[in-house]
Amino acid sequence: MVRTAADLFHAQGYHATGLNQVLAEGGAPKGSLYFHFPGGKEQLAVEAVNLAADDLCTALRAVFKSTPDPLQALEKVLTMLGERLERTDFREGCPISTVALDASAESEPIREACASAYDSWQQVIADHLGGDDDLAAVALAAIEGAVLLARTRRSLAPLRAVATHLAALLGRTTR
Repeated sequence: MVRTAADLFHAQGYHATGLNQVLAEGGAPKGSLYFHFPGGKEQLAVEAVNLAADDLCTALRAVFKSTPDPLQALEKVLTMLGERLERTDFREGCPISTVALDASAESEPIREACASAYDSWQQVIADHLGGDDDLAAVALAAIEGAVLLARTRRSLAPLRAVATHLAALLGRTTR
């Protein structure tokens, strides 16, 4: 149920995803939702955000582990995100941003889950950039913005532009 909710929230957002849809697509009986999630849709969303955040964090760690050079690693991350966009016909960009934009202003638990997701990704990037948290924040913000623009424009050009400019930025900061 959490995986189904994560996928639906990712593609549709929080408000456009109904609990009946989550149950139907997840193949779960109606009574199971409030048994497992007494906090209802909000609790389900928090757990779905946590799952999606962990999935991307694991993917980021794998890229960084296999690619010691920070610039090459970030380029691989941008390629990975671009491939996901193309594979889903630009319906699925960042697994957190849709929920963050849709529900974090009205739900503190959802806002906290989204903030924690971004913090975990930024930490993975910072670890790969020699602990430079500010540079990791810039990289993450650039990547997130590029994914949003790419999804909206249905073009990978913003991801390519960010790769080019991160290369210039990292070249200046790591020398």
